[in-house]
Formats: sequence, C-alpha cells, structure tokens
Amino acid sequence: MIPDSETLSCTSETVLSAGETPQPRAPFRDNPFRDIHAQSPMRFINRELSWLQFNFRVMEEAYNPAHPLLERVRFLSISASNLDEFYMVRVAGLKAQVMSGVQSNSPDLLTPAQQLEKINTLVLDLLEKQRKCLFDLLKELKKVGISVVGPESISEKDRNFLGEKFIQEIFPVLSPVAVDPSHPFPFIPNLGFGLIFEMKNPEMEEALVAIVILPQHLNRMIRLPGEDRVRYILLEDVVRMFFHQIFPSSELLACGIFRVVRDSEMEIEEEAEDLVRTFETALKRRRRGRVVRLAVDNEMPDDLREFLRTQLDVMPEYMFRTGRAIGLCDLRHLVTDDRPDLLFPKYQARFPERIRDFGGDCFAAIQAKDILVHHPYESFDVVAQFLRQAAEDPQVVAIKQTLYRTSRNSPIVQALVRAAESGKSVTAMIELKARFDEEANIEIARILERSGAQVGLGFMEMKTHAKLSLVIRREKEGLKSYAHLGTGNYHPVTAKIYTDLSYFTCDRAICQDVGKIFNYMTGYARPARLERLYVAPLNMSTHLLACIEEEIAHARAGRPCGIWAKLNALVSPDIIDALYRASCAGVPVDLVIRGICCLRPGIPGLSENIRVKSIVGRFLEHSRIVAFGNGQALPSPQARVYISSADWMPRNLSRRIEVLVPILNPTVHQQILNQIMEANLKDNAQSWIMQPDGGYVRMAAERECFNTHEFFMTNPSLSGRGSALKGKGKKGRGKKNNRSG
Repeated sequence: MIPDSETLSCTSETVLSAGETPQPRAPFRDNPFRDIHAQSPMRFINRELSWLQFNFRVMEEAYNPAHPLLERVRFLSISASNLDEFYMVRVAGLKAQVMSGVQSNSPDLLTPAQQLEKINTLVLDLLEKQRKCLFDLLKELKKVGISVVGPESISEKDRNFLGEKFIQEIFPVLSPVAVDPSHPFPFIPNLGFGLIFEMKNPEMEEALVAIVILPQHLNRMIRLPGEDRVRYILLEDVVRMFFHQIFPSSELLACGIFRVVRDSEMEIEEEAEDLVRTFETALKRRRRGRVVRLAVDNEMPDDLREFLRTQLDVMPEYMFRTGRAIGLCDLRHLVTDDRPDLLFPKYQARFPERIRDFGGDCFAAIQAKDILVHHPYESFDVVAQFLRQAAEDPQVVAIKQTLYRTSRNSPIVQALVRAAESGKSVTAMIELKARFDEEANIEIARILERSGAQVGLGFMEMKTHAKLSLVIRREKEGLKSYAHLGTGNYHPVTAKIYTDLSYFTCDRAICQDVGKIFNYMTGYARPARLERLYVAPLNMSTHLLACIEEEIAHARAGRPCGIWAKLNALVSPDIIDALYRASCAGVPVDLVIRGICCLRPGIPGLSENIRVKSIVGRFLEHSRIVAFGNGQALPSPQARVYISSADWMPRNLSRRIEVLVPILNPTVHQQILNQIMEANLKDNAQSWIMQPDGGYVRMAAERECFNTHEFFMTNPSLSGRGSALKGKGKKGRGKKNNRSG
C-alpha cells in the first residue's frame, strides 16, 4: 500500500462562491449538450458513469482540509470499498451481458460493451487519483507521527517482534500452494489478497511458482511497538520478510502482490421450494464467481503477471497495475481512537424530548401528536424503545415489522423475539435478497421462527424495501394501531452515520394502509384501495408523475409552483422526462441527489429550470423527501410533502415494495420542508453542483458558510426544542430562493 515514487497527476477542482450560478468547466465551454432535445437519447446520463462520478466526489473528500486527517483517510478507504462493490455488481452484470451476447441498450443508447469501455477509462483515472491521494495522505500522516513503514526502515528490535508475531499468529494460518501439474492453481475467494512467488528449489531443476493467500481475518496493518510514535507495517511485507520460514532452502527469484474481485450477483430460481436453502446455496456460488477485476503491484514481473492473469481467466483490460495501492479499503484500520484530535469530534445523538415529556411512554407521546425523528442527530434508540415497549406491554396484541438490513444483535430483533415468546402475534417480513446482508438475514429469520414469530420472505421477483412497523394495542375504545414509517433501515449502526427520517403516527387511515400493505406482502392480498399511502409497484410511480403534471398545469396557468426532491439516486427515464417537461413549462426544480443522477440540468430548452446538487460530508445523506408547490411557491404550508423508502429508479418503482408517505401533520410538515429541505438546499460547505456534462463543481463559501450536518448537530429539531432554523432558514439562499418563489 506504500505508493510508488512515480509522479501522479491529479487535477484540481473548480470552486464556486455561495450564491454563484455554476458554469460548465473549461472543457465544455462550447457545450456539446446545449442542443439536446426531449427525444434525444443524450438527454440521459449513463447510470454507471454517474455512479463513478459520485465515487470521485467521495474520494475528493480525502483532500478536504475541513475534515480531520484520519477522517480523510476514511474517505479514501470508502471510495476504494465502493469501487469493489461497483465491480462485484455493476461491472459483473455488464460483463455477463456481453458474454451472453445481450445487445440491449441503456437509456442513453450505449451497449453493454460500450459502457464497459467508458467505465474502464474513468476507472483508470480514479485509480490514479486514489494512488496520488494515498501518497499525499501518508506524507501528512507522517508529519503527525503516524507512519506506514517498509522492511528497510525497521530496527532489529522491530524485526524480532515481527519474527515472534509471524511464528505465533501468521505462519500457522498460511497455506502455501505450489503450482505445478500435480498441484492445481488454488481458488482465491472474492476480495482475496495474496502473494505470488517465483523461486528456485535445489531439489528441482526448474523454477517453481507458489501462491500464498493472506486470510481475511488477519489485520493487514500490523502495529509496531513504541509509544513515542505510531508505526504500521503491512502484512504482505512481513510475509515477504520471512519468506524462508515458509519455503526453507528456497531462493526467492521474484515476488508480487495481487487482489481479486469476483462477480457477486446471485442467480435464484424463480420457483424455489425452500427459499432459505436456495439462498444459502447461492451464497456459496457467489464466493466462486468469475473474477471481474485483478489488481497487481508494479514489482511483479511480466511473466508472473501473465501467469496469474491466465490462471484466473481475466481479460487484459480487467487487470490493473495499481503500484502498491492495492486494497485501499484496508486503510480503515488506520482510523483508530488513539488520536481523537485527528477524528471528527464525538457526537451524542439527542433523544426526542417529546418522549421524555411522557415519561418514556412512546404510545402516549404518539397519541398526543405525530413525531418525526431525524437520524443521526436524534437517537435511533427511540425506534428500538418503541418496539421494546410494544414487546413488554401486556395490552399489545400484535406487531408487524419489515427488516431489510439490520445488525445480527439488533435490539429490534431482540424485541420481536421477546414479543413472540410472550405470546404476542409477531409477523416479520425479512428480505433475503438485501445484497451482502443475505447471510445475516437468513440467521435472523431462523432466530425469529424459533421464537414463534411468523416469518415472511417476501416476493421472489421483488425486494421488500419498505421500512414499516405496526403495533396493534388493546385500549379502552378498542384496538388502536401505532405505526413507524421510515426512510432508512432498522440498523442501529448505520443509523449513527446515515441521515434518515422516522415518522411515528397513530393516524387511523395511515395505520390501516400499513396493515393492508403487510397483508399484500404476506398473503398476496393486493389492496383494492389505499386511503393515504402510495405503494410501489402498484401506484407510486403513477402518483409521482401526476404530481409533476399538476405542477406543470400550475405553471401554465401562471400560478406559483415548484418541485423539491432529496434522493439518493435519480434514474427513472419516465420521471426524468416528466421533470424536463416541468422545466420547459417554467416549473423551478431543485434536486438534492447524493449519488447517481441521469438527468442533465441546465440545458436551454430542456432543463434550464432544473438545478441538481450533491451533498457529501460527515454523514451519508440517505433520507428521501419530495415536495410539490401545489399552487404556491416553495416552501409553503400548502405544499404537498412526502417521505419515502424509494429512490427514483426503475427497480424501486417497479420491482420493489416501497412506500410513499404524505405528511399531513402541520408540525412535521414544517420540520421537513422549512427545516430539513431548506437546510439541504442552503448548504454550501459540502455541496457539489452538477453540470450538463454529468461532472460536478464543488461549492465554496467565501463569506457565509453553512454546513447542514453541523447545523443539525447543534440545533434541535422541532421534535426537540423547536425550529432553530426559523428566521434564518432562508438567509443566504440568494437567487435560488427568489427563483423558488
């Protein structure tokens, strides 16, 4: 992971002052996109290339001087981990299409092969910038007393320490494999990391090649002794240091390190008699998926590199020479609590005071008034407490719960188990197809089944992605229901770093709708009518398109109008085209899209009234919010406001169970629109402005700086002590705020 000494270029980012209108960067001064029309396939940005642009933004945060140094290291690690997943899923899928002869085009009319070619070009640029970033970060770490050293820099005392550690902890778990006619090339698992050796054994006439896989449970960063400074040496360097302990009497001729990424998509038979068993089998197949990316260091000789590529059946364009910058996701091991001065200050989430006002009684607090909890600024413990109270309350007769992603020791699961064991009717909808959480979800399903809960595994052809809880309680006037509807997963760990919304209500119509949706998921009982909620794939997309058309009608009639949306991704061609129509009609559209955005903003005659920004910072923006002016300028008490579990992607709108929730309570409406959305639109400290070509320009505040994450960490929401944004929420919006009016 220590970078090569070669010089690596990294282009600097253009910055804007707050309130400036972003302009295309120099290469697009003569904008080739200005003449794109509503029928041109170029009106769509390629999904995969847009995702890579997002990962560039993540990587660029490693250069952000506003972040503490170890947090910058974390951002570089995240960008590397993101790229691994991109290859495991997206690139693997495109390669499978090419191999199968599939010629279907993306909305921008690129074939799978053309997309792979463009991906490869961007990835090479990203890898180069990651290497340069690593080199710069290591230099800065060294200045503050943290070093990653090589074998040539350690003392005899260090060598003795490593020798003992190698014999006791590393050597026993290594299994060197010689490759010859009687010893086939070993299987290397997904994300497998190892060394390849070429050596001369005195008992053999020809040189021998051997592979040593480094088990993933071994920490790649080995800390050397010493209290005056923090020094690490890499596991692969230690293994090379003690080569002769592994291969006595052999002469080392050449060596190299490598890492493989495999296809991790699973193929599931549509008619599976035992879905859990089918998934367990598929998970085993995943570990043996085709290699879609091979990274090698520069020290590996050409003949060894070619040998490795051939044995792993990797095409040349999917073998990357990354110097020593291999497996940068392992940089996360450098981010420890030893140096709190180099980390974000610890933040303690607030517990909603509304619940405290009722002595911790969630049901009494919800019955008094709907509650919105804004994570991670407000504690996820309130969600766990809601379900713990339901499990322990003798008046609760039933609990229904969806689980998409959660931790193995989740307090949510523990509460459901206690409820089922106490005789309550518990229904859990567990999504086995939640990517990379399949094994955990299989285990959770079995735990809940053993407790007596009724476990549903959803639809084979659709994922259950809705975030719903329903508690039915016996009260004086009869049975009363309480619901939780969220934008994020029921996961106590990610709830500390993802921005999400939890909405608690006992509204009769909403709770009845939630009950109907559970019946749809468990018994295929398609609801004939829903009074409040909109559900994908049944009617969510239709309703969103109708809301956009209403804004178009307001604009054409000369009435105020506007659309605000905050999403993780915007891909749906139908919704993009509807937003283009809205822009052409004069509807101001402000979008906060964290990741993928296939819409081109700012094109005359197509999208000049659309602006797109992306916020990348301390927390991962994850909540989904949409607001429509409804005949008024945004923000307005008359606006139609919704929260949702769904991004605007074809898969979410047509192949997943998702829920769109209208916000009718005035206090919650005000909190979402006037506080959360305005703060996101106002942010200029960690925002990027999207350009027509799909690139992004970082905003920079020369005078007034506003950081939405810092704001919510220091200002209680309406669920806490009131609207801290009131009176200053519109300040600094400049032209944008006038435009929305």
